[in-house]
Amino acid sequence: MMFKTVGVIGFLENALVSETVEKLSTFLQDSGRQVLVDEGTKRRSGEQAATRNEIGSQCDLVIVVGGDGSMLHAARDLVDYDLPLLGINRGRLGFLTDILPSELEQRVGEVLKGNYVISRRFMLDAKLYRNEKLVGEGIALNDVVLQPRNSIRMIEFSLNIDNQYVYTQRSDGLIISTPTGSTAYALSGGGPIVHPSINAINLVPINPHTLSNRPIVVAGNSELEVTIEPKNSVLPQIVCDGQTYLSAERGDRLLVQKKQQMVNLLHPVQHDFYETCRTKLHWARD
Repeated sequence: MMFKTVGVIGFLENALVSETVEKLSTFLQDSGRQVLVDEGTKRRSGEQAATRNEIGSQCDLVIVVGGDGSMLHAARDLVDYDLPLLGINRGRLGFLTDILPSELEQRVGEVLKGNYVISRRFMLDAKLYRNEKLVGEGIALNDVVLQPRNSIRMIEFSLNIDNQYVYTQRSDGLIISTPTGSTAYALSGGGPIVHPSINAINLVPINPHTLSNRPIVVAGNSELEVTIEPKNSVLPQIVCDGQTYLSAERGDRLLVQKKQQMVNLLHPVQHDFYETCRTKLHWARD
């Protein structure tokens, strides 16, 4: 695929991100590409600023400079445009933004020449209902999390999967994770690492009151229904990717299922999921 118009997204509060965005923009322009820089990212007068919608409709490729949080934000904004996304890491872990700044010209140059691999990732659609009326919704590439709102007390909720009752649980909440998110919050909660190619959803209880409530992995096409029990003494909230918040009430129903549109992440041809795990998670080596 020829990438003639490239969008660039970064969060310039970080000086290192700003430096890399400028270096990337210059490299892309010197390679003959038209560059559209996100209007919240633009700094230099020679760059063409664009909204996220303009980037989505006009670009062939979007490069995100920052950490995994930056990629999560961009993915949610651009998923409906079916664009390939490439990440340059200026954050901490870098599971999703895996090109090092020192390798920018080499790795991005290879991608522009067509040397890359595509990893298709699914997202989650979350819809919150109150008295059968939709009162909030969000999407997530990593996870949808049910947790107490402004309290450290446990919440009680029931879970149904594909209209089958699973359990009623008292805990600090529930992490509903994609394979992409299995190396994020779900991993901290004791959930398994799920390879990105697997069509599955990971359900990880957060500090359940009954210790036998363990993480479970279900089919990726499952429809999940979480009901907030009316007798809760505290109110919960739903958090999508740690960035979008929905306030829930007693008796609300949360429906979560796979989003139809998928995210296309590009990686250099050398990308290896297990090598990423070894490097980022500091797995022991011989």
